[in-house]
Amino acid sequence: MELSSKIRLGLAAKLAICVIASTAAFFALFGYINLRMERSHSEELIKQSAYRIADVILRSTHYEMLHNDREALYNIIRELGSENGIRRIRLFNKEGRITLSTETAEINTVVDKNAEACYGCHQQSAPLTKLNRKDRARRFADRQGHSVLAVIQPVGNAPECSDAACHVHPAGQQVLGVIDANLSLDTVDVQMAQHQANLAYFLVGAILLGSALAVAFIWIVVYRPVKKLIDGTHRVADGDLSYRLPVGSDDELGDLARSFNKMTSKVEGVQTEIEERVRRKTAELEKIHKTLLSSEKMASIGKLAATVAHEINNPLFGILTYAHLTLRGVQKLEFEGRDEMAEQLRTIERESKRCGELVKTLLTFSRQAPSQREPQDLNTVVHRAVQLVQHKLDLQSIELKESLAEGLPAVECDGNQIQQVILVLMVNASEAMPKGGTLEVATEFDAASEQGVVRVKDTGPGIPQDVLPRIFDPFFTTKEDQNRTGLGLAVAASIIEQHAGEITVRSEPGEGTEFRVALPATAAVPAGARR
Repeated sequence: MELSSKIRLGLAAKLAICVIASTAAFFALFGYINLRMERSHSEELIKQSAYRIADVILRSTHYEMLHNDREALYNIIRELGSENGIRRIRLFNKEGRITLSTETAEINTVVDKNAEACYGCHQQSAPLTKLNRKDRARRFADRQGHSVLAVIQPVGNAPECSDAACHVHPAGQQVLGVIDANLSLDTVDVQMAQHQANLAYFLVGAILLGSALAVAFIWIVVYRPVKKLIDGTHRVADGDLSYRLPVGSDDELGDLARSFNKMTSKVEGVQTEIEERVRRKTAELEKIHKTLLSSEKMASIGKLAATVAHEINNPLFGILTYAHLTLRGVQKLEFEGRDEMAEQLRTIERESKRCGELVKTLLTFSRQAPSQREPQDLNTVVHRAVQLVQHKLDLQSIELKESLAEGLPAVECDGNQIQQVILVLMVNASEAMPKGGTLEVATEFDAASEQGVVRVKDTGPGIPQDVLPRIFDPFFTTKEDQNRTGLGLAVAASIIEQHAGEITVRSEPGEGTEFRVALPATAAVPAGARR
């Protein structure tokens, strides 16, 4: 399995092999046919040239043959035989005897009619009486191994020959003899071999060039787009839905790339929508989970606070009553140390009242009775809270800035409870600026969530980051005053939670603290109130 995957051929490789094989087969067949045709054409041209040479020899010797001038005839044949490319010229009579030849040694000899040079005309042992063959040329190799083209030219019995007195021939004799001209084909063979080699080089070059062009074309037009498509598919399969293929053509591969991009875009949109839904639902679940934990914790603390408050309320009331009665009785008597004892009784009375206030706060924190809700104007609620804390701010030289938006829609809430929340936030802000500062109270409308918003911001030292997550926990406080209960922000958070609102805080050390209280609005807000 591993070996097959290593030698697996891709589509472009298969196509390239097919094109190269087809190109090689085409050029090879073309070269073979061209060589055959070229060779046949060349041989035909050589034959035609040989026929003309034989005819020239016959015409050149006609006069000497007619007058039986053997010396002149021999001189002409010898001169013609010395021409470059002519190996030998012979004159045969009808019995096959060589009467004249450029090679004197074979004159008056009889040739072997079964030899390769003669077999084409003499396929039987009978004497030659006529020569009607259309193919008068024959090719063979001589004793030295040279290629030779032999052409025969029959010497016909003309009327003047039968009337001649010197060597009269009967009028019925058609062929008197044969002129045999042997032409050397060495030069022709060399040229043909060179031509074949050149053609072979051309074919090999054409095959290589055609194959290279085919491979380059397949690489650019097929392999690269397909490779990009495969890489894009792998990237999308690995989760990269933002990847897009480059579209570089208008053909089928271009259409495929555009379809791929369209598909991945839709899948990415769907995945983004799903992720957004999951994120939103996860946030909602986390918020609900935190709310449930907070509610459960607050309920448990509330039950504990109510139980503790109920158990200590009666003893505290008895202590306060008896301390008050004892103080009155002591003040009526005269004895040494009366003033010191009266002061101690007043301390007991004062501390008992403080414990009573703490019990009252615990009962308020643990109370689960429904609030009295009705449409309220946030600006009015904020203004009432500001009036209650204005004197304290003046004493601490704290500058108050009010930025109340006009035309706010009403919010469904218990005005006294929301006023208590704002008052707690403003008192905490003033206590964070004992040497003065700026307290900013602002209202606005959040169009995205359709909520009325109250912001309380101070210029105090800020809340440390390690403390910030715990500021809404019951009984948690960073103030050194032993009279602090640590329930102010916990009660405020509980009230806002019961109103289906949100309370958040943003603080940086040295840059102050800002609390944001958001409550659902009961109606759409006018355009002028939006921020």
